[in-house]
Amino acid sequence: MQLDPSIFKAYDIRGIVDKTLTEEAVRAVGRVLGTLAVEAGAPSFCVARDGRVSGERLLNALIDGIASTGIKVLNAGAVPTPVLYYATKHFGNGTGVAVTGSHNPPEWNGLKMMVAGVTLFAEKIQDLRRRAEAGDWITAEKPGEVEVIDAVDPYIEKALSGIRIERRLKVVADAGNGIGGPTMLALFSRVDVDLIPLYCDPDGTFPNHHPDPSKPKNLSDLIARVKETGADYGFAIDGDGDRLGVVTNTGDVIFPDRLMMLFAADILSRHPGEPIVYDVKCSRKLVDWVAQKGGIPTISPTGHSLVKAKLRETKAPFAGEMSGHLFFNDERWTGFDDGIYAALRLLEILSRSENPSETLRSLPNAVNTPELQIPMEEGAPKRFIERFSAGCRFDDAEHVITVDGVRVEWKDGFALARSSNTTPVVVLRFEGDTPEALARIEKRFTEEMKRIDPSINIPA
Repeated sequence: MQLDPSIFKAYDIRGIVDKTLTEEAVRAVGRVLGTLAVEAGAPSFCVARDGRVSGERLLNALIDGIASTGIKVLNAGAVPTPVLYYATKHFGNGTGVAVTGSHNPPEWNGLKMMVAGVTLFAEKIQDLRRRAEAGDWITAEKPGEVEVIDAVDPYIEKALSGIRIERRLKVVADAGNGIGGPTMLALFSRVDVDLIPLYCDPDGTFPNHHPDPSKPKNLSDLIARVKETGADYGFAIDGDGDRLGVVTNTGDVIFPDRLMMLFAADILSRHPGEPIVYDVKCSRKLVDWVAQKGGIPTISPTGHSLVKAKLRETKAPFAGEMSGHLFFNDERWTGFDDGIYAALRLLEILSRSENPSETLRSLPNAVNTPELQIPMEEGAPKRFIERFSAGCRFDDAEHVITVDGVRVEWKDGFALARSSNTTPVVVLRFEGDTPEALARIEKRFTEEMKRIDPSINIPA
């Protein structure tokens, strides 16, 4: 069978339902995933979905495909992606798929996949496509049993273990009508906090705002409610609950790389000398902070699957990326990205502070640009980055890092150009300790880009 190649992304499968991502495609992918699980010796296969309108029928197609290989399917139903991840630990199979469109528009959906403890990404996803198109799967004489499971209660019990809230805070929590709302409310009802819910009822049409906390425009309702209620701070999770955004009582957005400083300091106080993983988009301030706190700053390519792989490789107790995926891998949690659990750990840390928002605001900051994008034809961004990486000259810089694109670091800031793994664009990011440093770095870097390719159209 022929599947639309555009749905097979770098980190997951994602497409427009009934156009590029069909029930037939999901069923075929399910057959290959079930086969991979059988080949890996997994005893069972966990599945779940988010709150999107198309979720139930795509989950049913997925279950059909997986069960056809004879493996037992454990259906967690409509739950956040982190609950699905935890289920793979709790039920001892290391194998699961979440049917989720994450933070994409309502008409999209997709699959986040892991088999035998390994998240599928990059070439493994392309292998999946090739096997599905070739019909290279097992068909059992008898389909595997499908069992409905409760994964939320075990998740909550595990999340609460070791949590100590020092004093009661008032906090606004925005779930953006994603699937994370009910689980988040159930979890936070078990700790001493005055939690004010905002858009915590799942609605796959996302009627209030898009559930993507990495975009400040999606935090405006949260900021308004924090100010209106006199809350200590506010937080938001994305559509499937695996990313976190945070705002102060005055409406300042605390971007994830600054949030990571708070988490890293807390974890390094118990795990001195351990690596802390961050992605190439993160601030140099984070790198310096981790080193000052006695940790080993360890860079990773961007992408939740790639950060997760670096976490596993280094055995780091914590990792995070600029998009808001935060991974706790210490004695209390199990190493997957989880916005809901990260929000709980944040509450624990801030409950020790007399002024939580001041604690957040005091984290080191720099002057930076928003993420800039240069649209190109399919395949062109990767070709440009290859040419730029090979030909650029930055003798005045401290470091040139090429783990994912080209990141050039000066003593007072950095510049980054990388090829997006999800859309055909070159992504740019610039940071400086001062506005003057930022302007100098941006000018120096973009002039070098134009030297390599005079036709490149750099956004103002």
